Amino acid sequence: MQPLTSRLPDSTARLLNKVPAVTLFFWIIKVMATTVGETGADFLIFNVKLGLTTTSYLMGAILLVALALQVTARKYIPWLYWVTVVLISIVGTLITDNLTDHFGVRLEVSTLVFGIVLAATFATWYASEKTLSIHSIHTRRRELFYWAAILVTFALGTAAGDLVGERWALGYLVSGLIFAGLIAAVAIAYYVFKIDEVWAFWLAYILTRPLGASFGDLLSQSRAHGGLGMGTIGTSVVFLAVILVLVTYLTISKRDVDRMAEPA
Repeated sequence: MQPLTSRLPDSTARLLNKVPAVTLFFWIIKVMATTVGETGADFLIFNVKLGLTTTSYLMGAILLVALALQVTARKYIPWLYWVTVVLISIVGTLITDNLTDHFGVRLEVSTLVFGIVLAATFATWYASEKTLSIHSIHTRRRELFYWAAILVTFALGTAAGDLVGERWALGYLVSGLIFAGLIAAVAIAYYVFKIDEVWAFWLAYILTRPLGASFGDLLSQSRAHGGLGMGTIGTSVVFLAVILVLVTYLTISKRDVDRMAEPA
């Protein structure tokens, strides 16, 4: 008979990798998810009129449910993974908005603090697991480190995007182009100068958050505020529809199954 201890959840027990392969589809959905995080939060706060506090509690509770389902799932499930990412994007936005609007924390300060917190998260993760590779997320502890890092990248990206686009008054388009240029620089550094794959991934991941937020604001904000006037509803619906189509395709084709993942 199998011992009871071997059947209990274990943070170090080897699991199937539940992170998708890093393909073009991954980056397209990631950027769109970050855009929905920006416009979705604004939609709930201003259009539905829930307010920042109620929206924060509501989305935080929904995120906890999604994370519980994701972490306890036995395999990679595309729709569950990307729902969790979209929810983390929204909550990451709300964390920064709460610090700015409710506590008066300057965006320069929150950007610096979140950068330090992210560095500490990576340092703790590496000290514990000796790797930050997403191809080796096959223990529950590594998966928790992964999602913690993802949450901080969204909060950091929101602060950095708002800092460049709004506080420095460069505008949403210029802000988006700046972050797009930085992502292009990371791609060149990886493909041409062969920098470490893990660090290239995380640098690009961090930068896609302010990229998506900048273009989300560009599309949704009124022309008087430097946007194109699509509104938060229109922008959110369009991007969610594209995400749904892509995730459905990946679910059927399984093109996002990580073939490089270490065997469990």
